Amino acid sequence: MPLAQRREVEAVSSSAQRRRRRYAWGGVTPEIYFDKRIDNSRLVRVHDTQRSREIAVFAASVCVLFVMTMTYCWQHFSAIEYGYKIEAQRVKRDSLIEQNRALRLEQASLRDPERIDVLARKMGLQAPQAGQVMHMDPSGEPAGPVLAKVSEIAVLSASN
Repeated sequence: MPLAQRREVEAVSSSAQRRRRRYAWGGVTPEIYFDKRIDNSRLVRVHDTQRSREIAVFAASVCVLFVMTMTYCWQHFSAIEYGYKIEAQRVKRDSLIEQNRALRLEQASLRDPERIDVLARKMGLQAPQAGQVMHMDPSGEPAGPVLAKVSEIAVLSASN
């Protein structure tokens, strides 16, 4: 059997098989397939420089548009991110200011002379006697380093 006739028989038999499959699935109309061989081996593509230039310009413009869009998006999202960071720093600053205020209030209450006097009396301390307190006069001292001196004040023990 020649090759062309064999192909024709195969095409008809494969078409019949497809029709049978279609009917087996419950189809109402048969599907008919025609086998058409197209030979494009003799076709030669002509290089069109004008079309190539248009495609290159279009591709370049799409790339530039893409880069510009990505740059805009990057700047936009960076601005949003920096906004969140600024707000977080502002909240942290406000909490530190509040903590600082609370610590200053605590410091002021701890330095209260009446409180210190009550605590000293509970520990058994007494008010200083005359001559025990020596005030330092900063105006008469030199600005440079000063050597330590022995003072005339003597510490009296409470057991006497």
